[in-house]
Amino acid sequence: MVQQVLFIQGGGAEDDYVADSPLVTSLQQALGDAYAVQYPRLPAEPTPDFGRLQQIGNALSVLPSGSMVVAHSLGASMLLKYLAQRSKPHPFAGLFLLATPYWQGNEDWKEALKLPADFASRLPATVPVFLYHCHDDEQVPIAHLDLYAQQLPQAHVRHLPSGGHQFTHGLSLVARDIKLL
Repeated sequence: MVQQVLFIQGGGAEDDYVADSPLVTSLQQALGDAYAVQYPRLPAEPTPDFGRLQQIGNALSVLPSGSMVVAHSLGASMLLKYLAQRSKPHPFAGLFLLATPYWQGNEDWKEALKLPADFASRLPATVPVFLYHCHDDEQVPIAHLDLYAQQLPQAHVRHLPSGGHQFTHGLSLVARDIKLL
């Protein structure tokens, strides 16, 4: 049986789907034929959260039990927000979060993106969480990884020396972690 993996794109612009396509290709190649990476297009909507909460909910609702979820950048932070707001957890086998922004500040535009203060306690306790971030990320500072690591002490934290925001060296490390579960 083929293991299902959902990849949630980053960004809130139309071209972000295309920008994250190399990540999906890298992940599928590293995982091999025993895994099927699903990559639904999440169009930017004119809402404060870009429509991501509803879109993520729709994508998760069709996943079979035991699936893996990989999310990049804005998609990763919105996945966390979606899961923190749900009363019934999804039956995932693992969450793999890449270059996740930790939204802070009092700007109005950030309010729809910020996580609740107690988000960590609302996540499914039995689901392994993996956090990945490149030290040379030009869009999301590496300090955001440390903020998540403090909130999620049970998470497996992966510091990568290089690769930028788009993980230009590929996602073989993510694939290895997925295969180990």
